[in-house]
Amino acid sequence: MEFHTLFLLHLLLVLSLLLFMKKKRKNAKNLPPSPPKLPIIGNLHQLGELSHQSLFKLSKKYGPVMLLHLAGIPTVILSSAEAAKTALKVHDLNCCSRPSSAGPRRLTYNFQDISFAPYGDYWRQMRKICVLELFSTKRVQSYRSIREEEVESLMDFISESSISSTPVNLTEKLYALTASIILKLAFGKSFRGSNFDNHRFHEVIQESEAVLGSYFASECVPYVGWIIDRITGLHQRLEGVFKELDNFFQQVIDDHQSSERKKQDQDDIIDVLLKTVKEQSGFGTAMLSEVNIKAVLLDVFLAGVETSATTMIWAMAELAKKPELMKKAQDEVRNAIGDKGKVSESDIDQLQYLKMIVKETLRLHPPAPLLLPRETMSYFKINGYDIFPKVQVQVNVWGIGRDPEYWENPDEFVPERFADDSIDYRGQDFEFLPFGSGRRICPGMYMATTTMELGLANLLCRFDWRLPDGIKEEDINMEEKAGLSLTTSKKSDLQLVPVKVL
Repeated sequence: MEFHTLFLLHLLLVLSLLLFMKKKRKNAKNLPPSPPKLPIIGNLHQLGELSHQSLFKLSKKYGPVMLLHLAGIPTVILSSAEAAKTALKVHDLNCCSRPSSAGPRRLTYNFQDISFAPYGDYWRQMRKICVLELFSTKRVQSYRSIREEEVESLMDFISESSISSTPVNLTEKLYALTASIILKLAFGKSFRGSNFDNHRFHEVIQESEAVLGSYFASECVPYVGWIIDRITGLHQRLEGVFKELDNFFQQVIDDHQSSERKKQDQDDIIDVLLKTVKEQSGFGTAMLSEVNIKAVLLDVFLAGVETSATTMIWAMAELAKKPELMKKAQDEVRNAIGDKGKVSESDIDQLQYLKMIVKETLRLHPPAPLLLPRETMSYFKINGYDIFPKVQVQVNVWGIGRDPEYWENPDEFVPERFADDSIDYRGQDFEFLPFGSGRRICPGMYMATTTMELGLANLLCRFDWRLPDGIKEEDINMEEKAGLSLTTSKKSDLQLVPVKVL
């Protein structure tokens, strides 16, 4: 009897010790601070209509490294330059993958190939194509005539409007400009007047960004989330928009492969990708197909159309609110080009104040306020906090760009702050990351800035701009458009009256 009693006591002691050690190990985890969460949805209810602003406010209370639970997805939000540097530079390889998705976004060509593909050999090879073939400095410069031609077309339209002093909807026209440029770069021609013209293309791109920026219940809530996606119609929206894009992409690919197609002066993006698929050089087992071409095209349009147009719109809005800054920029451009009458890309390097305007716009209004989520692949620490594998990491670029620790008067539009500053957007200055950093930095950065600078320079060179009758500078609405999206655009359209000067 005593033996059994001693055995039970001994067993209880061992079990108690094991439980204590397990609890101690659990408590030993130094996780980032986290706001209180609700069952099932976690912290989703704390994300407002403008999630980057909500997260910035939360970071003021819980710190620059903050753990949220977006339903079933643990997500670390980084809101300081130091934390961003640790993740994107020191531990870039530990967290350079993308969250895997078994949800409906698999419709988007396996959740896309460049922006969203998990880290691995296939992604590395696809990115090599983008960096060395599609968006190299040489390739971007070879498209100079396309950009200048499309900008000239916009200037002609504005000139006609200036005759009658009619307000121009710059939001609409700048979106059309970037869509036209990207369409020609990708497909070698414009689609004006077709059933899928530039305007319709922009609508589809906006809808694509809206659904990709949404939270899918099937990715957050196990087992029953897919039912919610269908009830809300989100799944159907995704199916519809990508079916339309897929049909359009297939039509253009077939056209490029047709024996009746005339030889172009230079290869467009589809020509380059079709050549790569044909040669299959350097890919080993990662064989490419037309599906991969469509995936890259989708990346190009999502990253190229909305972001460049949005930045130019914000820049013109900020200058319209501060006429003295607009005049300073106009004087620089007009003095630089003299009697030429228009700005070409070869003139841009002389326009240092214009470049400051672009930088300041990207700081105050980054087109992607939250960098696309990364997924950690191994354990590391950020600011002393434990970060485990299979955790999402997002950098709040919008919040960092408005942090008074790094920027004096951060909410003010002051291009001169970049006058004597070496801070650049190429991913090494972590207080300023409009294009990201590390392995996942935007490969189309040079293409985007070239387009923005050329467009803005010509708008400032050829026209004076005044507000419509009855509108004052303080009346310009600078609110951001609410809603989930990959980009942050101006809530209301920007309408200005052009006065031709050249």
